[in-house]
Amino acid sequence: MAFISKRNRKRERDRQIAAKNRRELVAAHLDRRELLKMGLLTSAGLLVPKVGLSARPLTSAGYRNDEPQSPPTTPFVDNLPLAQVLAPVPSLLPTPTRLPNAPLEQRTVAHQDWFGHPPQKFYEMVQAETSGIMVSPDLPGQTLWTFNGQTPGPQIVARYGEPILVRQKNQLPLHGADGFGMGSVSTHLHNGHTPPESDGHPCYFFDGGHYYDYHYPMVYAGGDVREAMHTLWYHDHRFDHTAENTYKGLAGTFVQFNEFDTGDETTGFRLPSHPNFDIYMAFNDKVFDEQTGRLAFDSFNFDGVLGDKFLVNGKINPVLHVSPRRYRFRWLNTGPARFYQFFILDPTNNSSKSFWQISTDGNFLERPVQVNTCRVSVAERVDVIVDFTGLQGKTFYIENRLEQVDGRGPTGDVLPAGAGDKILKIVVDGPVVPDNSINPATITQPVYFYQFPDTNQVPVVTRTFKFERNNGQWSVNGRFPDCAADRFAVKRNTAERWIIQNNSGGWQHPIHVHFEEFQTLSINGRAPRTTGIVEKGRKDVFRLEHNQQAELYFRFRDYVGRLPMHCHNVLHEDHAMMVLFQINDQGDTNPNP
Repeated sequence: MAFISKRNRKRERDRQIAAKNRRELVAAHLDRRELLKMGLLTSAGLLVPKVGLSARPLTSAGYRNDEPQSPPTTPFVDNLPLAQVLAPVPSLLPTPTRLPNAPLEQRTVAHQDWFGHPPQKFYEMVQAETSGIMVSPDLPGQTLWTFNGQTPGPQIVARYGEPILVRQKNQLPLHGADGFGMGSVSTHLHNGHTPPESDGHPCYFFDGGHYYDYHYPMVYAGGDVREAMHTLWYHDHRFDHTAENTYKGLAGTFVQFNEFDTGDETTGFRLPSHPNFDIYMAFNDKVFDEQTGRLAFDSFNFDGVLGDKFLVNGKINPVLHVSPRRYRFRWLNTGPARFYQFFILDPTNNSSKSFWQISTDGNFLERPVQVNTCRVSVAERVDVIVDFTGLQGKTFYIENRLEQVDGRGPTGDVLPAGAGDKILKIVVDGPVVPDNSINPATITQPVYFYQFPDTNQVPVVTRTFKFERNNGQWSVNGRFPDCAADRFAVKRNTAERWIIQNNSGGWQHPIHVHFEEFQTLSINGRAPRTTGIVEKGRKDVFRLEHNQQAELYFRFRDYVGRLPMHCHNVLHEDHAMMVLFQINDQGDTNPNP
């Protein structure tokens, strides 16, 4: 027994030394090339197990039983923070212009829809390092990266037909506290139909002391209301540093309304009114250093970082108090690597409460669909209607039952009711208030929201993209992204058919294409079910599972410019599962970019 104890003490000491050295490498901001030159990284992308390093990823101060170890926290103490709506400003100085306002503005491309849809409202956000942010009463105040001092950042509420301009000012340090974060940034509106110079391209980053004006024309793709989007989000997209910057706090919510989804439950589609009964929930998981209680991040976990603390709107395991009526919940998974299978648990009998799914990503289904669960990979969104009518005094939990043990992706096993991770507590103890929203159960029309756009336009090309593991790094068609060169060109106002394949073995990849939504033509050769409107829904993220192949239909309309497609497991994206392309008026027909 003494021998075993001594051996265990040595292992624990080795883990702590490896963790310390690994944190020092993260803090030194060494990239892959520098580590290779130093002989500390293998060609397979793993740290060399020497000089106190460990080839295994260390997502906290150390591993115990191969699990991340954050300090203990008491769940369901803090109330769920509700999004604070960003107010417009009367003016901006310097005055925004179509051409870049050099030298303070580091935008290099002119706004292409400035005269067609000039901005009518102006907003300003400051990205800065903010200390003292409380994520749990049991942890010290965190030093995080914020928009206007908030993480998640303030909610932008926009309306179709009302173009806006958002000025993002960078007051971040070059590198962040706790050893990670890159202080040059690019803010991506995911998945706005915006001109690419305002998309937040990963190569269009701007440095501290500078700003970037993002122009959002607020138009439907192709002028078609069936292309309306409603639940978006924004986040940092800096080339090679998206994972650490978003993990450190640079993300926020964005909603869009029109004459149908109005934000007022007495008009249009009569969905629960914003903001009182329309609640955005941004989910993520993080790990905190077991010694200091501060946020920890492992840049060298190329599979993807998993945390053991679950946050909603910036708080660990918060509580939401609701009235006995219908609510619209907007669920977003900001990552960095975990997939969720959400259920609404009734703990009194360990049963799952059903609810109504009304969207896939930012796009409405044709009508509400009654479900008892939703699977959400990184960057995916779903809007749901949950009815608490007549349930005064009841308590529920949003529970994740999808088993996932590492950043590769879920195992596929869904745990029994009550055996998963209870993330958010919901208590029905609010006052009885009027409910003028429509009851989804009473909707009988074949189409209540928008019909899906047709897929009849003949594609000009079929392109194939293989998402692969290449010598320990991630690649698309065997190549890595290069900011100096786009891989292919799409001709504006044409349709294309893209085949995406997962050739990476045991990993799963949520694939995101900027600018345009897609419709799924087939998955592993099987067409979406004619009754499966969730499968047929418009999306901007495709959950590419093990050894899967999907055929997607795109139409690229209205604007030209540079865009990316990438895996949204953000460690995969940064290590280099991304392909850069552009839309222009010539295009090409390269089938294997």
